[in-house]
Amino acid sequence: MAGVAAAPATGALLCALLWAAAAAVGSGGNPAPGAFGRVYRGAVNISAERVYAFAYSREPGQVDAVRVYVNSSSENLQYPVLFVVRQQKGVLSWQVPLIFRGLYQRTYNYQEVSRTLCPSEPTPETGPSDQIIFVDVASMAPFNIAYELLVTRLENFQLETNKAFNFTASPSQPQYFLYKFPQDVDSVIIKVVSDVVYPCSVVSVQDIVCPVYDLDHNVEFNGVYQSMTKQAAITVQRKDFPGEQFFVVFVIKPEDYACGGSVPSSIHGNANRTWNLQRTKNLQVTIVPSIKKSVYVQAMFFSFLGFLSFYLGSVVVAFVHYIRVRRKASAARLSPEDGSGIMTSSHPITASTPEGSSYGAIDESSSSGGHQLCSPDRGLPAGSDTDSSVEEESDFDTMPEIESDKNVIRTKVFLYLSDLSRKDRRIVSKKYKIYFWNIITIAVFYALPVIQLVITYQTVVNVTGNQDICYYNFLCAHPLGVLSAFNNILSNVGHMLLGFLFLLIVLRRDILHRRAMEMKDVYTLDYGIPKHFGLFYAMGIALMMEGVLSACYHVCPNYSNFQFDTSFMYMIAGLCMLKLYQTRHPDINASAYSAYASFAVVICLAVLGVVFGKNDMWFWVIFSMIHVVASLALSTQIYYMGRFKIDLGVFRRAAMVLYTDCIQQCSRPMYMDRMVLLIVGNLVNWSFAIFGLVYRPRDFASYILGIFICNLLLYLAFYIIMKLRSSEKLLPIPLFCIVATAVVWASALYFFFQTLSSWEETPAESREKNRPCILLGFFDDHDVWHFLSAAALFFSFLVLLTLDDDLDTVRRDKIPVF
Repeated sequence: MAGVAAAPATGALLCALLWAAAAAVGSGGNPAPGAFGRVYRGAVNISAERVYAFAYSREPGQVDAVRVYVNSSSENLQYPVLFVVRQQKGVLSWQVPLIFRGLYQRTYNYQEVSRTLCPSEPTPETGPSDQIIFVDVASMAPFNIAYELLVTRLENFQLETNKAFNFTASPSQPQYFLYKFPQDVDSVIIKVVSDVVYPCSVVSVQDIVCPVYDLDHNVEFNGVYQSMTKQAAITVQRKDFPGEQFFVVFVIKPEDYACGGSVPSSIHGNANRTWNLQRTKNLQVTIVPSIKKSVYVQAMFFSFLGFLSFYLGSVVVAFVHYIRVRRKASAARLSPEDGSGIMTSSHPITASTPEGSSYGAIDESSSSGGHQLCSPDRGLPAGSDTDSSVEEESDFDTMPEIESDKNVIRTKVFLYLSDLSRKDRRIVSKKYKIYFWNIITIAVFYALPVIQLVITYQTVVNVTGNQDICYYNFLCAHPLGVLSAFNNILSNVGHMLLGFLFLLIVLRRDILHRRAMEMKDVYTLDYGIPKHFGLFYAMGIALMMEGVLSACYHVCPNYSNFQFDTSFMYMIAGLCMLKLYQTRHPDINASAYSAYASFAVVICLAVLGVVFGKNDMWFWVIFSMIHVVASLALSTQIYYMGRFKIDLGVFRRAAMVLYTDCIQQCSRPMYMDRMVLLIVGNLVNWSFAIFGLVYRPRDFASYILGIFICNLLLYLAFYIIMKLRSSEKLLPIPLFCIVATAVVWASALYFFFQTLSSWEETPAESREKNRPCILLGFFDDHDVWHFLSAAALFFSFLVLLTLDDDLDTVRRDKIPVF
């Protein structure tokens, strides 16, 4: 009975509201009572306007949304039809034709407009509350202009969790919906998909504030937004919305330029109407819960414990090696036959020692080329590492007889390691230590402004809400604090942990080597590859810095800061090639200053390539010429062991060599192995130069990195082949490292080529490549690439560190140079 009595009372109250509205209008015209779902047609001019009043009742706690559809056949821009909607707490107005502006001030006119009114806030009232909406239709035209009006109440205004919702939108008919966080959900991902690429659209998340910015020219004024073609995803956290609810706004842009599409050539008359009719897009939105905080903890434990296991493995290997060395040392001390020579626990005498050789010294007659193998440390007190001016390399090298000796030795047909390890060990070691100290200085000065810049990028993203600035994989971008994609940063921890582990391994070898030198161990003085650890230390620092700068890049990945992710990769590849060359050429390797200056030139070219490498043909011509000339100059230096001077007379000397050796008499190259390597290397580099000149890849930084990596792999393959050709062995540890390097690199490259985003395209096109997480629900394919590439680089470094351990008991005048 109470319900029956309440219905007439509510109807009477609505009638009273309409009567009060009519009285309020006064001389402006009586408002016509409006009914939801009914189409009203009429005409307005300068002296006649129409006012409609729509009243409705709202239940307690209910959010009601009303949508207004208007249409006018008039295309007269001088006298548009004006629509004003008045609500309890706001006013919304627009005109028909509705005008949008695009690129180059193009205009697009729409005769049909549909807008959702800002919903009234829920009230704590116990009973139903009554609302009224006024719709005013007017025009300043001196003639009649026809219009249509339709007002409806939306039934599906609130989105539900894990439930897909389909709808249609256009530039003049945007849509937005309400979402409330469930009690047990702290973060959600808004996933939007469409079957078609165009028209270009914008997805925005805005707080519950009126008015709602739902037009192309103002959707960027509030909240978080991103452009979209076929796919978009926005992660929203409860803490960012005090009311625990938000609007999801969908806006269709009047043209597709922002999404990489074309702009119509003509938009006048019928062409404009046809273009506008094509701007309707079907969308599907699904809001799903994001990961919980426990997943963050699991991911952190996985990342750190996974790489700390490498530390455990290294300790086990070091312990096993220590036990084996101790056993061999004990067996050697108990053997009565082994009394000739000095032996330490770090280098036991093995069967591979040449017969008849003296462990204390090397015979003059047995050394290569009749030259006595020089060991300057023998006449010096242990640990006398003084920094005297007489020890400087420049003083040593400027002696004319030494220069003559260099020309005689380094141009021999068959070179041995003793010929290229004649300099004082302390001087050479100090020379290579400069690599370590210089890279620390470079790392500090390079990393600090990079960190400052990416913090600024992240701040801009957070303040403006523009998610088109950074190219994340939005389907697997987990925020933490101010960071938008913490998972992409966490996955770089492997580079830092493994880089530090490599430094510890090198430090252990360095300490053992110093002890052996102090004990005058003959195997340390005159056998095996000379041990210089400066380049290894530099490689370890470079690996750690690669992790730091890759993490910085992934704070906000985009076209302008991609060089942060590749700069130290150039240095890693270059340092590896230098270390590989230094192994058999310890006296003639490049100095740290010239090497880092070369890296600086490469990074400078990379920056120029980012700026000019897109479409400028002149840049690619100049770069290709520099690439080819540099390859030829470096080849000449390698072939003649640094004895071919590069100055103004280089072209005349090169012409004479070509005429003498190739035209006058076709003679066999003096250094056949080197010639084969250099011919293949030049063909590879010339191919890269031609490819760049023809195709002009937009990703110039990766193009240069590809050149470095191909040259490094080519040189490493040549080195291993020549090592096996020279009847040298691969011990179990370096063999394991080589296999592990190949397997891990192959796996890592598989994930690297799973493209999840691309700053070579527009942000909307890049989001089409986004994919969900694949590991622990936290890491994506690119994060797995970070994990595997860190391990692959670590194993690669171990290959260089252990590759020639089999030569520790071979005299240097028996170790060939190649």
